[in-house]
Amino acid sequence: MDSSLLLYNLLKAAEPFFLLAGPNVIESEDHIMRMANHIKTVASKVGLPLVFKSSFDKANRTSSKSFRGPGMIEGLKILEKVKIAYDIPIVTDVHETVQCEAVGRAADIIQIPAFLCRQTDLLVAAAKTGKIINVKKQFCAPSVMVNSAEKIRLAGNPNVMVCERGTMFGYNDLIVDPRNLEWIREANCPVVADITHSLQQPAGKKLDGGGVASGGLRELISCIARTAAAVGVDGIFMEMHDDPLNAPVDGPTQWPLRHLEELLEELVAIARVSKGKQPFNINLTPFRD
Repeated sequence: MDSSLLLYNLLKAAEPFFLLAGPNVIESEDHIMRMANHIKTVASKVGLPLVFKSSFDKANRTSSKSFRGPGMIEGLKILEKVKIAYDIPIVTDVHETVQCEAVGRAADIIQIPAFLCRQTDLLVAAAKTGKIINVKKQFCAPSVMVNSAEKIRLAGNPNVMVCERGTMFGYNDLIVDPRNLEWIREANCPVVADITHSLQQPAGKKLDGGGVASGGLRELISCIARTAAAVGVDGIFMEMHDDPLNAPVDGPTQWPLRHLEELLEELVAIARVSKGKQPFNINLTPFRD
């Protein structure tokens, strides 16, 4: 059995859920290594399978002046060092078909950004690496994810998962509709809830020198996380930072690293008492007391 299928089966069997977690973007090798060490320690303590996440290039920023990261070549070298040093699998995102082969050699899971979830060529190129593919959903209906997952399977890769990232509501806000966490199960694969990006306010933060950046509602992350755990998702995706007020990208929606253990302990407790993964058997026959 190949390594991708082994990891995929491990994640599918995770109880109560698996964790995709890390800082939004690679800032430096030292920072990434420190973050990975702490996150792994916490995940092991609470008993959750961990896949470490960070991006080598934030190619979809609102402003051309935004921090993007070290780029693919240097970024993948850093992520490979994390993988070896802490013996944890890696997830990172791609934005172009030409990135897939190189990323597939380093990452265990390739993530498709929400804005690109219908891009057939990108989905197929990612699928052909044989790695697990995590497809994010944002602007489209949950039913579209059935098609996205099918594109990957038709390219010969059955190892796919879909991720709820919120739904655009107006120009500068995302709404998390818990119904989507149930509806995207129709894709017939593991369902992941992104509990941090889903509280982003795209281009919702005005900058002092002019222009805009992404804002967010960090104070509601725990609310969305509790909901996802109760609904019974298969995985939780979350970004975090040891100094969120000074994070170069998406600071307003990164969870404070100091509160990671506290939040995960609560989510595990909620998920263990919930029956969210089991469909409710509704009996509509006439009732007589």
